[in-house]
Amino acid sequence: MKSFKSGTYISQGTYKSFQPNLINKQWLLDDMEIIDLLSKADRHLGRLDMYSEYIPDVDLFISMHVLKEATQSSKIEGTQTNMEEALLDKEDVSHEKRDDWEEVQNYIEAMQKAISMLKEIPFSSRLIRQTHKILLQGVRGEHKLPGEFRSSQNWIGGASINDATFIPPTHSSIAELMSDLEKFTHNQEIYFPDLLKIGIIHYQFETIHPFLDGNGRVGRLLITLYLVNNEILKKPILYLSDFFERNKTLYYDNLMRVRTHHDIKQWLKFFLVGVIETAKKGVNTFDEILKLKTNVELNVQTLGSRANNAQKIVQYLFKHPMIEVDKVVEITEVSKRTAYNLIDDLEQLEIIKEITGGKRSKLYVFDAYLKLFR
Repeated sequence: MKSFKSGTYISQGTYKSFQPNLINKQWLLDDMEIIDLLSKADRHLGRLDMYSEYIPDVDLFISMHVLKEATQSSKIEGTQTNMEEALLDKEDVSHEKRDDWEEVQNYIEAMQKAISMLKEIPFSSRLIRQTHKILLQGVRGEHKLPGEFRSSQNWIGGASINDATFIPPTHSSIAELMSDLEKFTHNQEIYFPDLLKIGIIHYQFETIHPFLDGNGRVGRLLITLYLVNNEILKKPILYLSDFFERNKTLYYDNLMRVRTHHDIKQWLKFFLVGVIETAKKGVNTFDEILKLKTNVELNVQTLGSRANNAQKIVQYLFKHPMIEVDKVVEITEVSKRTAYNLIDDLEQLEIIKEITGGKRSKLYVFDAYLKLFR
């Protein structure tokens, strides 16, 4: 790593683009601080992975982690949708916020479909392009070649290319650079720890910036896909966007420092700290969810003959912590009057609370559950 050279700036006339060096090569790990962080990251990731085996209904909890990841990853790009808004149906979202809402929904769909596609398609440029296509469908980037690598120059920051913070490589080199990234991903002849490998892949992808839009979201999504694909995690339960959003300046500065100072070590240290913190937080969240689930189920049992239907509602709330009366009718197959009584029961137990201020179409949230993900 001491001899690492990230690439070179190349004059394109009025501006300089950055041409990254290829990464599919032998890497030598020679930093004890990174080795120590790597050991801790592996340990905490192992603890988090254990939950996916022993927690009942883990997919219910994963759906909420994906929702949080979608809102946080989009927030880094300037999208302003919180978790409560993301849970709304499209017709309940105000027109000025609908584009932001749709971007978050696309991220959720892209993550879910990409995980599913891994069963048939390897971690590859093809998978990345298909995921990007889902991400940009019907939203503000729909005219920016969804599912296709760019065929023109792009840039990061600045009102124009002339005052840009960073200018990625020319479009003519994308095919070679993405092919190299793919080879590095699957190279079995060169041993390199997986967490460091995906850290380098994420840096290189963000540097190549192969799409006209959506590069940040796709690049962050790749981290989870890689960990699942390589069976480091059995389920998609590690999402780094919250860590990156809370440390946004450091995130961008550390990526940029690799390009300007060839400092891959500082980026990898930051990345591993993110894995450690996020894995620890994930374990704590799962513990709190289990405690909440136990307490809520005990409270529901006090409802006597109505407990069975109330339990059906609670099961739904752990997957989708927002509900209205028609959904209660659908879940429990009771009359609307009985559904309102069940809602009143759950309000009395402080399991749900109304958030629409007494409007005709009342919405209720499972607030204690949502708080665990905020």
